[in-house]
Amino acid sequence: VQLQASGGGLVQAGGSLRLSCAATGGNFNRYVLAWFRQAPGKAREFVAAIRWSGGITSYADSAKGRFTISRDSAKNTVTLQMNSLKPEDTALYYCAADEMTLGVRRSANEYDYWGQGTQVTVSS
Repeated sequence: VQLQASGGGLVQAGGSLRLSCAATGGNFNRYVLAWFRQAPGKAREFVAAIRWSGGITSYADSAKGRFTISRDSAKNTVTLQMNSLKPEDTALYYCAADEMTLGVRRSANEYDYWGQGTQVTVSS
């Protein structure tokens, strides 16, 4: 499984960004795809996740109401739409994937496949 993240950048507080993760090399019907982020000096933290089949989603409290995760089965991509961005959203954002029978896991340790990070910087 290979994951390719894109879409980061610099935006002012209150602005929006859309991150994309292109997934290849697997049958994703039993996979969960997720976004994590890591700010300098901090641990990697869960942002949002989606089950490929059925589209069940899960969000960190910090993302609820502002971020939306979705998937496009035809293009094998997962998108994270981020609105109302805050300076504290500044981080390196990673997409991750793993096969999960049930539910959605929020721990980075549960994911075996990772893309390269894409930088999101929100200025105040």
